[in-house]
Amino acid sequence: MAAQAPDAPGGTEAAEETAQALRPHAEDAFAAELAALAAHDDRPRPARWLLSPWAVATYLLGGTLPDGTVITPKYVGPRRIVEVAVTTLATDRALLLLGVPGTAKTWVSEHLAAAVSGDSTLLVQGTAGTPEEAIRYGWNYAQLLAHGPSRDALVPSPVMRAMSEGMTARVEELTRIPADVQDTLITILSEKTLPIPELGQEVQAVRGFNLIATANDRDRGVNDLSSALRRRFNTVVLPLPESADAEVDIVSRRVDQIGRSLDLPAGPEGIDEIRRVVTVFRELRAGVTADGRTKVKSPSGTLSTAEAISVVTNGLALAAHFGDGVLRPGDVAAGILGAVVRDPAADRVIWQEYLEAVVRERDGWKDFYRACREVSA
Repeated sequence: MAAQAPDAPGGTEAAEETAQALRPHAEDAFAAELAALAAHDDRPRPARWLLSPWAVATYLLGGTLPDGTVITPKYVGPRRIVEVAVTTLATDRALLLLGVPGTAKTWVSEHLAAAVSGDSTLLVQGTAGTPEEAIRYGWNYAQLLAHGPSRDALVPSPVMRAMSEGMTARVEELTRIPADVQDTLITILSEKTLPIPELGQEVQAVRGFNLIATANDRDRGVNDLSSALRRRFNTVVLPLPESADAEVDIVSRRVDQIGRSLDLPAGPEGIDEIRRVVTVFRELRAGVTADGRTKVKSPSGTLSTAEAISVVTNGLALAAHFGDGVLRPGDVAAGILGAVVRDPAADRVIWQEYLEAVVRERDGWKDFYRACREVSA
C-alpha cells in the first residue's frame, strides 16, 4: 500500500522508511501521481480497482491532468500494448508479459499491479528452485507439530493472499520455474480456486483477483509453458524500442530516476554518451549499422535496454566519484566492454572488428574509440 500520511499513527516513520529505501515500491515512489489520478478519475472502475482502466493506462503512458498535474511515462512504447494489457486485467483472464530480456516486463508488471491494486508486493520470484509452496501455500511447522493441520498453521503464498483479498498477484520469470510447479497455476487460473486438501477446504478468488506473469524464451534455463497453462493467459509481447530516439528516451528517464535515488549528478553532456551506448547496442543487436551500409556480427549477449541503463548508471557513478561529474566516453567504455564480451573467445573478436570497422570511422566518435580501445587492450 502507499505510505501513510505523515499525520497518521506511524505515518512519519513509514514516510522516512520510504524515503530511505534504495528502490521504493512503485506505489510508494509514485504515490502522488496515483492520488492525483484517483482524484480526477470519474470513469467506471472494476471491482476493487483503485483506478479505472483509462487511468491505469494514463499512469503507465503518461499525460497531463486537467489541473496541470504531469503524469510521467513509466513505459515508452505502443499505446495499444498497454491498453490490451490493462483490458486483460479487467477480465478474468490472466496476463502474460512476454519479451526478450530488457524489454521492461518486470517494470510494467510492477506498475500495473500498483495502479490496479495499490500493492505490487504480492510477488513470486521464479527460479529453477521455486517450490510449489511458493505458489500455493506452506506450513508453519511449529504450529503443525503442536496442533496438527489448521488454518492457523497454514502460511499463504502471495497468490493465495491475492485471491482472498481481490488483489493482483505477480509471478516473475515464469519460464524459469520447473514445469510441474508452473502447472500449479492451472486450477487457480481456470477454476479461480485453490484447494487445500489437508483441511478439506478451498480458497475461492474474490472479485478483483488477477495475476500478471512475465517470461522470456531467450535465456538459458527456460522451461516451456505447457499448452494448458499458456491457454489460461492472454499473452502480450513487449517489443524492443522501435527507434534509437525512443530507446535513448527510455534510458535517459531511467538513468535520471536511478541517479537521483543514488544522489548522482546529472551531467549536462550525458545525453551524447547515452546516445552512443544505445547506438552501439542497437547496431550489434541488429547486425547492421544504423545507416544500413555495414553488416556487423552480433555477440552472444542480448544487449538489452536494461543493460544500457546499467552501463550508463555505472558511468555516471564513475564520473561523479572519480571524474568531474560530466559523463564522458571513458566512463562508459568499460561497461560496454563488459556487456558485449560475455564469451571471451568469440565476443572479443566481434567487438574488436566493430571498433575498427565502424567506431573508428565515425565522425565525432574519436574520444569514444580511444576509450574503448584502451579498456579493450
